[in-house]
Amino acid sequence: MESANFLVALSLGGRKPVLSSLNFTEVPLSLKAPMAQPSNQKTVSVYFYIPNIIGYIRVIMNCVAFALCYYQKTLFTILYFVSFCCDALDGWLARKFNQVSTFGAVLDMVTDRVSTACLLAVLSQLYRPGLIFLALLGLDIASHWLQMYSSFLSGKTSHKDVKDSTNWLFKLYYGNRMFMAFCCVGSEVLYIILYVLADEKYESLFEVYAHALGQKSLLSLLFLLASIGCAIKQVVNVIQMKSAADACVYHDMKRST
Repeated sequence: MESANFLVALSLGGRKPVLSSLNFTEVPLSLKAPMAQPSNQKTVSVYFYIPNIIGYIRVIMNCVAFALCYYQKTLFTILYFVSFCCDALDGWLARKFNQVSTFGAVLDMVTDRVSTACLLAVLSQLYRPGLIFLALLGLDIASHWLQMYSSFLSGKTSHKDVKDSTNWLFKLYYGNRMFMAFCCVGSEVLYIILYVLADEKYESLFEVYAHALGQKSLLSLLFLLASIGCAIKQVVNVIQMKSAADACVYHDMKRST
């Protein structure tokens, strides 16, 4: 180190350097800029988001429920209803913990559609005419699938974005959470009541309706309200399917020009 200082002095012709403190010693560690430390915060995989875990539990409950649907009516009703209630819980948790995800939305919709479709398939075996329930199954799947695909073509982030629709009922359904909840809950409650009431005595769907509505009880009122909500939802499904089909046709026409 002294030889380095000597060379500097020699290059200056023996004159004292301006920076008399010039040396080549190392900068103390305490003066060095701190190095960036790796973050200890772990990123949770979307697969392990709390609402998605609830979604997996819903799938398991539905599998167990439908495995026992012809033998254990009470257990099936409990499992199916709890799974349905968890549908609202996972959405609330997703917003609360900021764990909203595309995967979670798809998992939620697929679980809803499959569970409802399976229940309608069961009801088609318990009642006559069973074609009514199969028609409702087809309408539910087709309308939601078309709505999802048309939303994708339109560049929308959610199939519930119907602000550009001209149909007031369609906009009310997706724009008002309470109204949408009334229709969805009404449909599921109606299907569950029909499942519970199914027996060999009343094989006809129309006989069960007449018997249930003819009784002056709380069950009759619940049955009536659920039927109204279900009817509105089926009308919305028809509107949704037509609106989504129009969007797909518009996309084809726009692409061909």
